Amino acid sequence: MTNTPETGTDSTAAPARPKVSAWNIANVVTVIRLAMVPFFAACLFLPGSGWRVTALVVFMVASLTDLLDGELARRYGLITDFGKIADPIADKALIGAALISLSVLGELPWWVTVVILGRELGVTALRFAVIRHGVIPASYGGKVKTVLQIAAIVSYIWPGVPDPIRWVVMGAAAVVTVGTGLDYVIRAIKLRQVAKRARAV
Repeated sequence: MTNTPETGTDSTAAPARPKVSAWNIANVVTVIRLAMVPFFAACLFLPGSGWRVTALVVFMVASLTDLLDGELARRYGLITDFGKIADPIADKALIGAALISLSVLGELPWWVTVVILGRELGVTALRFAVIRHGVIPASYGGKVKTVLQIAAIVSYIWPGVPDPIRWVVMGAAAVVTVGTGLDYVIRAIKLRQVAKRARAV
């Protein structure tokens, strides 16, 4: 062991890892996705096929940024607690705006919107309820759920897609959405139990 004269500590010890700022490129992309939500919704309600296509393009670009910010965060070590919370919130805002808009336009049954958004809001509330015990990151199942929701919404926005295809994809999205919601409840209970045991030691 090599000691420094000033401190007598090991000079070969690894330096402390610098804290990652919440305002990094990955989180900026997440915030941009959130800012695209109202523009997307406005395009969806404007009359004319041109605005419909614009809404579709905006939705797809916003959806792709979900892959981009996650890849940036993992590749460059930019994972932060802010990102873990803001990323799913941005996803839910985009999905929620699409589902509500389609239901208001009479293109999607309201019960589908209620089931999916009820799960999303419930999971978000659950995340904040247990945040003092730790952050529940997005699971693989949650990512699959998001992809299915995006595919289903695209099928409803895209003109000319047969109704049976829309129903099947949206049905699959709803089933996975509910299933992953139950998974989050189980994970939250386990996280709380682990935190309680840690405090008791």
